[in-house]
Amino acid sequence: NTDETNCIDNEALYGICFRTLKLTTPTYGDLNNLVSATMSGVTTCLCFPGQLNSDLRKLAVNMVHFPCFHFFMLSFAPLTSHGRQQYWALTVPELTQQVFDVKNMMAACDPRHGR
Repeated sequence: NTDETNCIDNEALYGICFRTLKLTTPTYGDLNNLVSATMSGVTTCLCFPGQLNSDLRKLAVNMVHFPCFHFFMLSFAPLTSHGRQQYWALTVPELTQQVFDVKNMMAACDPRHGR
């Protein structure tokens, strides 16, 4: 039994490394960096005090209103290649679009198709 399951798969991680990060031969270190950055973002509310501070149970309850839906599809944005030195400001709509883009999902599935 789990209250929450974060779905991450290697196919999606390799796709992000090839397409977005422009890596020709991704290493396990590259994949681990993606996973650690994503999980750090998910668990930030557990580590630092603030208005949105909570535990994993509260996080799951606030994210999913039905107990049977406990599989979270994680996404991360903005993703840029390592060699890119240029920084730019993203607007909220641009960042939101990137978060919901299939290319930034940590599981190789398209939520628009319901699976």
